Amino acid sequence: MPTLKAIRLIPFRIPLKAPLRWGKASELAALEHALLEVELADGSVGRAEVAIRPTIYGETLGSVRAGLAYLKPKLLGLEADDQEGIRKVLEAFPYNFGLKGALDTAIWEAWARSEGEELHQVLKPAKHRVRVAYILGLGSEEEVLEDARMAYGAGVKVFKVKVGRDLEADTKRLLRLKEALPEAQFYADANETLSPEEAERYLWAWKELGLLYVEEPLLIERVEARKRLREKGILPLIADDSAMTPKDLRRELELNTFDILNLKPARTGITWTLEMLALAREKGKKAMVGSQAQSSFGAYQSALLAFQQGVTEPSELAFHLKAEGSFFPFPAFREGWLYWEDLVEGRFDEEAFARYALKEA
Repeated sequence: MPTLKAIRLIPFRIPLKAPLRWGKASELAALEHALLEVELADGSVGRAEVAIRPTIYGETLGSVRAGLAYLKPKLLGLEADDQEGIRKVLEAFPYNFGLKGALDTAIWEAWARSEGEELHQVLKPAKHRVRVAYILGLGSEEEVLEDARMAYGAGVKVFKVKVGRDLEADTKRLLRLKEALPEAQFYADANETLSPEEAERYLWAWKELGLLYVEEPLLIERVEARKRLREKGILPLIADDSAMTPKDLRRELELNTFDILNLKPARTGITWTLEMLALAREKGKKAMVGSQAQSSFGAYQSALLAFQQGVTEPSELAFHLKAEGSFFPFPAFREGWLYWEDLVEGRFDEEAFARYALKEA
C-alpha cells in the first residue's frame, strides 16, 4: 500500500449572495476555506475542504496551517490504509476539528484512488435518494423569505431556520415562511441561545406552527436541563454541538438528551462520521448529515455519507446554493430529493477552482 507522500493546503474564497447569520453574533459573508490535498507515493491524490469556523471551533487559516505543520511529520510515511495509525495521530491532537475532518476525508479519497476507485465507489449507498434541507440564517422577514424562495425554486422542500436573537421576531418569521411556502417543512436551530426557563414556551409555540424539530435549544453545559426538556416530548431535539465527537456522543447517548444526531463530516471526516452513525443507530436514534456551510465540493463529500444506513432525516446539502460560485458541479435537486445517480456524475473542476484559489502572501 502506498504511503502518504505530501500534504498541501490551498486557501480559497467564494463570496456569498447574502450573509449567513446565526447564534448570538456569528456572521459569514464568504466561504473563506481551504482545499487540503493528500498525495500518496504512487501519485494518487485525495482532496477535502477545510471549513474554517473561528466562532465554532476556534480555527483560523493560521491555526490550520500551524496544525498541519505539527501533524505532517507524524502522518507522512504512514500507509494510506493504516486507519489505526492515522487515527492515533489525529486523535492525539485535540480539537482542530475542521483540519482533522478534512485530513481524514482526503486520505480516504487518496486511498480509494490508489485502489482504482472513486470515493463514491467505496462508500456504497444504502438507498437511492435522500431528502435535502437548506439553512436560512437570521435576518429581516423579507431577506429570509427571499432566500427561502430562491432555494425552494431550486427544488428544496425542507428548511432549517436559525433562531435565537429575538425569539418573538423568530416566531413571526417562521409563521411568514409557513404562509409563503405552505408545501415546505421547517425546523429551528437555536444554537444554544434559549434559557431553560423560556425554552419550553417557545417549543410549544413552534410545535403549534408545525415545526419538525429543534436543534440545540439550550447551552451544552446545561445537561440536566437538556435531558428534562427532551423528556417533555414537545418537539424532537437535534444534537449538534453537544455531540461533536464519538466521546461526546457516548455521553449524550448515556444521558439520553436527544432524538436526532446531526452529523457534520466537515469536522468528523469519514472515519468518525461512520462510527458515530453506527453508535446512534445501535441506540435507536435518528440521524441527518449537516452542513458546515461548505462549497458544493464539500457538500458532495458530505452527501456521500447522507446515503449511508441510518441517516433518516433531511440532510443539509443545499447551502452551496447561497454561494456566488463553484468548482464542483453539484446536481440539481428533484422535488426535494437528491439522487445517487445524479450525485456521482460530478467531478472536481480544476480550472474553476483556480479562479477562487488565493495566492500565498
